[in-house]
Amino acid sequence: MRTHIRPAAPGEPAILQDVERAAGAAFRDLGMPEIADDEPPSLSTLERSLRAGRCWVAADERDRPVAYLIAEPLDGAFHLEQVSVHPRAARRGVGRSLITHAAERARAQGLGALTLTTFSDVPWNAPYYARLGFRPLAEDELTPGLRRIRAEEGEHGLDRWPRVCMSRGLGRP
Repeated sequence: MRTHIRPAAPGEPAILQDVERAAGAAFRDLGMPEIADDEPPSLSTLERSLRAGRCWVAADERDRPVAYLIAEPLDGAFHLEQVSVHPRAARRGVGRSLITHAAERARAQGLGALTLTTFSDVPWNAPYYARLGFRPLAEDELTPGLRRIRAEEGEHGLDRWPRVCMSRGLGRP
């Protein structure tokens, strides 16, 4: 499957929700049905990210999104809020392409790193990001924004499973 990266377009948030639901289904096999059943970001949340220019998609040959990424500047870094790849596009470098695109956008904005929060023990989460050059952050390395995000995740019940904040430096633009 060949894909290309582009900004998400108006009218696509519902498709992004479908991508999220499909991508999340794999959590059921890991004994994490609550994550599999968790609702994707709302249409209004996705539309806000789209309007703010913070949402990109990997689109297939028909220009239909098969993956998406949402990121925002946070404490001098570009924080990856969401990276979701539809299972039919998984294991083909699509997520890596989206993250590479986010890194280029971050460098263009003068930001020095990519950050994210993820599940420690899920193979396509922390181990995957580690292969892409992300490293776990120690508690004393967390910025105020990352601490806020982790607190929100805890309130949402995500701390039932081990979580980690990760960062990847970007070097000079």
